[in-house]
Amino acid sequence: MGKLTRRAVIAGALTMPFAAKAQEWPSGQMKFIVPFPAGGTLDAIARLVQPALQQRLGTTIIIENRAGAAGSIGAAAAAKSPPDGRTWLFVFDTHATNPAMQPMPFDSETDLDPVMLVGTAPNIVACGPSRPYQTLAELIAASKAKSGGLTFASAGTASLGHLTMLQLAKRSGAQWTHVAYKGAAPAVNDAIGGHVDMIIAATTVLNSQIESKMLRPLAQTGAARHPTLSDVPTLVESGYPDLDATPWWGLYAPGKTPTLMIQRFNAEMVAALKEESVAQKLKAMGLTIVASDPAYMRRFYTKQAHVWGQVVRDNGLRAEGG
Repeated sequence: MGKLTRRAVIAGALTMPFAAKAQEWPSGQMKFIVPFPAGGTLDAIARLVQPALQQRLGTTIIIENRAGAAGSIGAAAAAKSPPDGRTWLFVFDTHATNPAMQPMPFDSETDLDPVMLVGTAPNIVACGPSRPYQTLAELIAASKAKSGGLTFASAGTASLGHLTMLQLAKRSGAQWTHVAYKGAAPAVNDAIGGHVDMIIAATTVLNSQIESKMLRPLAQTGAARHPTLSDVPTLVESGYPDLDATPWWGLYAPGKTPTLMIQRFNAEMVAALKEESVAQKLKAMGLTIVASDPAYMRRFYTKQAHVWGQVVRDNGLRAEGG
């Protein structure tokens, strides 16, 4: 056997991390679990990045919609999946409030590993053309004047939209009743049809309906006005300085997924989100891409769960109703 030279030893050491990375990355089909029905924002994000990630990773990615219980059914399925890099979970803001709503069959802090905060977008309070309200102040006044108050639709119990409207009612004295839907699409249809007085949903859901004048925006919930809705005031501007409530979308892996896999998938996801065709479509939806690292996502989730979980508990909300 030939003698190893010092140069050969050094070269071998330098290539070891890359060899380990290649060995650890799984071959074969991957799966995105989307814990909401097809047609929503989370599903749209997953389907937009799917082709780019398939090309970059050299594998097939299937999208599995596992809807129910405000996203907790799909999240539980991901938490129970093998940590082999084949399963990835997209989540919505309800991921942080679900533990305060009901006993969960998993612990998000230990049974799931954060990968990325994908993006954020403000909620919009809007009404259909059959309603007379032109401003948030008119909406609040009308709710006080009408016996029984008004009705508002959201994507579900304990979504940030639902919780924001509860907080707004407490601060303004508004009178309205929540109508919970299993996803944003049916809520939008009923708002346009006049079956509810208003809707609160993200720009990613309502932008196209607002542009086509099917819905009238009255307020938005971010700290500052969103570029796609520069003429719509925020709740902060409207006299509610503590009501900065921004929906978010994130990405997780089953707990104990190898760090190298999470780091690589994060990097490939960042690249996919930056592809011009993907970035333009997400921007048109009203999504602000964050594309964070895993550590940021962990801190972000912990804060969201603390702040909004307390709102859930303060209002006595439970999974069976709003």
